[in-house]
Amino acid sequence: MNDTIFKYQKRKLVMATPVVLPLRSDLDFKEESREEVIDSWDQVTSEAKVNLRLSAEVNSIKGKKGDFTVGLADGSSFTAEYVILAIGVQGNLNKLTIPGADLVHNGHPIVQYQLDDPDEYKGEEILIVGVGDAGIENALGLAPNNIVSVVNTNDDFPRAKPANAALIQNAIKKGDEPGGIHHITKVKVKEIQPGKMMLEAADGAIVEAPCDRVIARIGAQPPRRFLESCGIQFASTEMNAIPEVSDTYESQVEGLYIIGALAGYPLIKNCLNQGFEAVEYILDNRIPPADEPLIQEKLNPEIIRMLNPAKTEITGAELIGEILKRAPLFSALRPVQLREFLIHSELHNKKPGEVVFERNEFANSVYTILEGEVGIQVNPEDRSEMVRLGAGEFFGEMALISGRRRTTTVVATKPSLLLEVDRNTMVKLVRSEPSVKQAIDGAAVVRQIKTYLAPDIDDRLLADVVASTTVKEFRANDTLIKQGDTEDDSVYLIRKGHAVVSVQVGGKEVPIAYVQAGNYVGEMALLMNQPRTATVKAGVATEAIQISSSAFRSLLEDKELHHQINEKVQDRLITNEQLRDNIANGDLISFLAREGVGEATDVLLIDESLCVRCDNCEKACAETHHGISRLNREAGPTYNTLHVPTSCRHCEDPHCMTDCPPDAIHRAPNGEVFINDQCIGCGNCERNCPYGVIQLAAMPTKKPGLLSWLLFGAGPGPGEDKSPDGLAHRVGSRHAVKCDLCKDIDGGPACVRACPTGAAIRVEPAAFIDVMRQARL
Repeated sequence: MNDTIFKYQKRKLVMATPVVLPLRSDLDFKEESREEVIDSWDQVTSEAKVNLRLSAEVNSIKGKKGDFTVGLADGSSFTAEYVILAIGVQGNLNKLTIPGADLVHNGHPIVQYQLDDPDEYKGEEILIVGVGDAGIENALGLAPNNIVSVVNTNDDFPRAKPANAALIQNAIKKGDEPGGIHHITKVKVKEIQPGKMMLEAADGAIVEAPCDRVIARIGAQPPRRFLESCGIQFASTEMNAIPEVSDTYESQVEGLYIIGALAGYPLIKNCLNQGFEAVEYILDNRIPPADEPLIQEKLNPEIIRMLNPAKTEITGAELIGEILKRAPLFSALRPVQLREFLIHSELHNKKPGEVVFERNEFANSVYTILEGEVGIQVNPEDRSEMVRLGAGEFFGEMALISGRRRTTTVVATKPSLLLEVDRNTMVKLVRSEPSVKQAIDGAAVVRQIKTYLAPDIDDRLLADVVASTTVKEFRANDTLIKQGDTEDDSVYLIRKGHAVVSVQVGGKEVPIAYVQAGNYVGEMALLMNQPRTATVKAGVATEAIQISSSAFRSLLEDKELHHQINEKVQDRLITNEQLRDNIANGDLISFLAREGVGEATDVLLIDESLCVRCDNCEKACAETHHGISRLNREAGPTYNTLHVPTSCRHCEDPHCMTDCPPDAIHRAPNGEVFINDQCIGCGNCERNCPYGVIQLAAMPTKKPGLLSWLLFGAGPGPGEDKSPDGLAHRVGSRHAVKCDLCKDIDGGPACVRACPTGAAIRVEPAAFIDVMRQARL
């Protein structure tokens, strides 16, 4: 592990996450630079007189518990009673296998697989192969002093952390400017020749890319051959499979333990804790894991009785056993994985009739029913119309996927024990466990069809429909449906992002509506056997479930269902006629779509025909938030007299929230996205926000009171001192600030309340059309 940190780029910040997890190791570990961490560890191991064998490569481990022989590459060996492997995977880097990958220039290999200090390279043409976090960080570090190009088989960065993806996209926009990066997309590396790399484009054409050096960061694999030679077994034959270990980190080879990244836990703090615990287990001290107190906090006598009436207390291991038994969604997780998962989860004991969450609430956690039953009220006008779910099932996944408000109310219909998993944890789980993603995707299709058609559809009728679905991703402006098309008559369920509906008027494409997540598009042409009547394009990065037309039509064979669908068709025909009235507002809808307002849930708009430029909105914001205004009235785009100032939009899927190491950014039940006191000032949210509404700021010194200012002129006046002197230099105390909709203040946002003319308003995208009509824009 120390070697892994040593191989980081110089001056890289090492994060001590997860923040809530206590550290057990005798080695101190906190958020510091690479150099500070290494120096600290060197000092502690020296003072403790740890017996170290440096530059000693292990190439074999033979024997059994109490009598292992560890062989080294130099031919020597030593014996051990127990062995703990904490070697990670970075010693087994993936390497290029193309012709020329072993070329040497001026005595040095052209291709290298690590980067120590980017500042050592100046004036070179460097190609980066690999667009994960390591490749991006290398490219960004080298760009100020070199000509850097990134070779990408796609045109985006799906494997990178959002913060890194945002940073490199900004560098790509700079192009040939200092710090800029060239992006060579949709190519595969073919061959390396002196001074250049040959790349193959999608059409088979060969592209030459000049280079003095190639840095390949294409991942790493567990040293499987070595581990299997030691008798260690793997969970599967997959390339990225990890070794099987017990709850005490012991492999199938008794006495041989595996911890850290090699066991699937790449966080440094986890590895340190696991190393401490493994030693204690070897000494026969059955200490609970470091996270046991965090898990015990979630248990109370009522919950314990529901899980096991025969006991008055249960351990974390017993709780995990009950969850694995009761929740098929998590069956693919190992107990050690579930422990980490539980830290970010909550257990709820609900009585019959008690509301789990209300329709239109802004929360996107997922619930699993461990015991009992809940009812999903699909019809807000008839609360008795329910879809009932029992033990082992889950709900809340649509809000997780879309990032928008809850579309239904859920109540407990029997005494129920529910496991609530927060959004960030669930997203990581979906990305890492295919079985979880598959289960959630399937449930989303079934429930949305039931909500749209009828809650009492027999699941057997939906089997063919679900089997025919495909989850498709669309980039902004990609076309889902084209007006006049008769070939594709699929139905699309928008589950994340939003789409813009437009029609051809006088040879021009005029937007007439937004379609937000949770709605269908395309079913009218399918049901009425007509060509497409409108074009539908993704307004932002969007996910949609594509449903086969033949499978959808099969539902019509049920007479009762056919009747219900016809009623839906009539409702949609009326809605479509109303949408046609929006043609006059097409340019404004197009403007809002271009500015990405459609992904917002709350936007500050200013009618400049009413605005008197008094700046009361900014002053009120500053007074409400410790002297730092969270909006910029003058900045931002304008259409006619409608102005969108720079202020947080509280996006449906907040960009700022996706890569926050201390998990400091949250969404309140009413939709406000806010930053709490856990913020460490890393700047990821500022970089991730595409709208420039987050700033890193130091809290100014407390202002004297109003009377002190009036009588003695002490301190700044109301609304002043929004950027205190020295703000940019007080790095140690900086933290992120943004609009929080004045969530803890009665009366709503201060900026709106302070506007003397009513020019400032807060609206959600669904209300834009009405706002436009009222303002006659």
